[in-house]
Amino acid sequence: MEIDKMSTDLFNQHSSKRFNEELEALRNSVMRMGGLVEKHLYTAIESIIAGDSEMALQVAQEDYKINAMEVEIDENCNRILATRSPAAADLRLIVAVIKTITDLERIGDEAQRISFLASRLASDSQPQDHYRELKALGEHVLSMLHDSLDSFSRLDAKDALAVVEEDKLVDEQYDMITRQCLSLMIEDPGTIKRFMDVTWVARALERIGDHAQNIAEYVIYLAHGRDIRHIKLEEVRQKLNDS
Repeated sequence: MEIDKMSTDLFNQHSSKRFNEELEALRNSVMRMGGLVEKHLYTAIESIIAGDSEMALQVAQEDYKINAMEVEIDENCNRILATRSPAAADLRLIVAVIKTITDLERIGDEAQRISFLASRLASDSQPQDHYRELKALGEHVLSMLHDSLDSFSRLDAKDALAVVEEDKLVDEQYDMITRQCLSLMIEDPGTIKRFMDVTWVARALERIGDHAQNIAEYVIYLAHGRDIRHIKLEEVRQKLNDS
């Protein structure tokens, strides 16, 4: 996924063409890392639904690629900070990139955790619903991740805010799954191991939703210079409308 050219206007007022290119390359590298994280998350979710332990193992074995990309991008950020002394919007970009890649790396870790759990669940017989609720939650957080990265590529604060608002629904889905698992374990103690794993998968997905929300918040910070953490959504909407 490449950066929308229209969104580069915020960063194209430099006397140094080389600096422009460095910033553009930095943002594109974030999108490439985000694309790989998306792929790993999708594969991890599919491995649960399909009961495919080999598919799950693929995610676990390739997590090192995400870690390597985080290190490379972080080093590039540090180099730009040291050599270019960015200010204003450029400095916000560097800060947002550093924070974003941290959340992406943690999403990668959660996807790896899901893949390990998927391998264990694959050894059991598939339930009749094929983990329907987990699939719905997984698709929801995958959509949040995609939309947060898309808003980053276009510096679209309104779309980013929509991602932030979605996190509440993810929390509700997670609560529903944990309640269902608890009821099933009480009814049949023989299923405790399986549904404990299902609960841990749901927890990992809920955390991924939190990380996607964080990325969306960084987009709003990047586009408007506003830190919206710990601010009510109604106030955030008002501030964005006023800006």
